[in-house]
Amino acid sequence: MPILNNLGKWISKEVKTTLPKSSIGKAMRYSQDRWDALSAYLYDGVLEIDNNLVENAIRPVVLGRKNYLFAGSHQAAQRAAMIYSFFAICKKHEVNPYQWLKHTLKNVMSINHKNIRDLYPQNFKLNL
Repeated sequence: MPILNNLGKWISKEVKTTLPKSSIGKAMRYSQDRWDALSAYLYDGVLEIDNNLVENAIRPVVLGRKNYLFAGSHQAAQRAAMIYSFFAICKKHEVNPYQWLKHTLKNVMSINHKNIRDLYPQNFKLNL
């Protein structure tokens, strides 16, 4: 972590002296503005360093993108994206989506908010 912490400090310092419209200036500003999100995986062992697994899982959805252009509304498209994300995470953790959703809907109202992670698909097998 010291290397990444030093990198974050260096970016914060150097971005002030870099031309903002240059390629490196844009890259440094992007990194600085998103530093907390970019380094979040360091503090939560559940998070991946990249999203390659998700990208590979949703590849079939992306291939059918033209079929999904007309979801009816922006809100409907966001809901569809959320459902696809749930299917992808279930697939990644070898969880039956139907069983997980049934279990989650049955328990979501009775669970303590501090234990909400127990309902995540990656923790589903542990709860059975």
